[in-house]
Amino acid sequence: MKKQYFGTDGIRGEVGQFPIVPEFMTRLGYAAGKVLTRDAKPGERCQILIGKDTRVSGYLLEAALEAGFAAAGVDVMLCGPIPTPGVAYLTKALRLSAGIVISASHNPYQDNGIKFFSANGDKLSDEFELAIEAELGKPMGCVSSKELGKAFRLDDAAGRYIEFCKSTFPGELNLKGLKLVVDCANGAAYHTAPHVFHELGAEVVAIGVHPDGRNINDGCGATAPGALIAKVKEEKADLGIALDGDADRLQMVDATGRLFNGDELLFVLAKDRLDRGEKLGGVIGTLMTNLAVENAIKDLGIGFERSNVGDRYVLELLKLKGWIIGGEGSGHLLCLDQHSTGDGTIAALQVLAAMSQNKKSLAQLLDSVKLFPQVLLNVKFKQGYNWKADEVLKKQITKVENELKDIGRVLIRASGTEPLLRVMVETKDADQAMSSAKSIADLIPVA
Repeated sequence: MKKQYFGTDGIRGEVGQFPIVPEFMTRLGYAAGKVLTRDAKPGERCQILIGKDTRVSGYLLEAALEAGFAAAGVDVMLCGPIPTPGVAYLTKALRLSAGIVISASHNPYQDNGIKFFSANGDKLSDEFELAIEAELGKPMGCVSSKELGKAFRLDDAAGRYIEFCKSTFPGELNLKGLKLVVDCANGAAYHTAPHVFHELGAEVVAIGVHPDGRNINDGCGATAPGALIAKVKEEKADLGIALDGDADRLQMVDATGRLFNGDELLFVLAKDRLDRGEKLGGVIGTLMTNLAVENAIKDLGIGFERSNVGDRYVLELLKLKGWIIGGEGSGHLLCLDQHSTGDGTIAALQVLAAMSQNKKSLAQLLDSVKLFPQVLLNVKFKQGYNWKADEVLKKQITKVENELKDIGRVLIRASGTEPLLRVMVETKDADQAMSSAKSIADLIPVA
């Protein structure tokens, strides 16, 4: 069955526009609560955790969800602003029925969304999401007064998560002597990430740590690394770490201002584990992963496979293959030997550990990897446009593919969260990559 509300990463949209409205969120809480209570063991009281990023709309959606869950007889723990992977960790650690994050990740503050985590700290399965949607199609009810759910405040959520992040860094190592700039995107990690790196010994210069409800991801964080690059140079820091609004993405910058994306960091994580004698089997990238990284990983003597774009698909393929390392260029990096989901702070710690153990800089660790020029154009298309049925567009895509043959790749895909068509061309020649991408993008009717 095709899902009506859930996309590739939960439910997301502009606040005030359906379905990101309080009425729907109350119904969503009730529907999810009904599914949870139906699947619960006899006599078991369902409890869920709700965390959020720093968007002003989080208060509104949190209250609406809480009301819906209470009407379904589900108790709610509220932990306030906390990174998405923090909710995944706490849900599992506290043995709760599910976890919910109110966040639109890297989107601007006008958007918001809902992500669910299972009791094991995983993204919800398609089957569970379909079950919730089936309940949404039914009239909303309410349990009796004696069965109503209650709400509790989890005051030490941030502290618990900070300690968990620190526990993933090798005990014999520390960050003493390192000066780090940490950009938290005015998002959920503003009161967690700087403490993690500081308590492990680093001198931390924190930016993007003054959220006002409207400045999340605004010219800062992993999606706008220019602020981090400038601050690293100004402070003469050793490294810069950029997270996005819900802190599940990572980009890093070295002292020269060079930016390292998720593809490059994925190689660092994989090679470090091999150097430590761990058996990897292989690594999972996505359809967007740079071809040079795929080749470099295969040169290490391990497998490489591509999933659809999106960290949930990386996770699904990792589990299917029984592998532990995967990620995408946007900075979603999964280390399943450390956490059940992608975590920007933990991924940064794994990279820092690799640098410390090898006594090498990031540039030195990536000396063998020379990325192919990759052009990505995001085209906002007209409502109702069916790009798959556009014969002129298909003809041009085929023409570019034939021109590139074995020296590059073409990938066209629709965003799962925005009305965008993403046109990616990758080849060894940067000018050819740009001209080829534009020749395709120019044929798309823009909004």
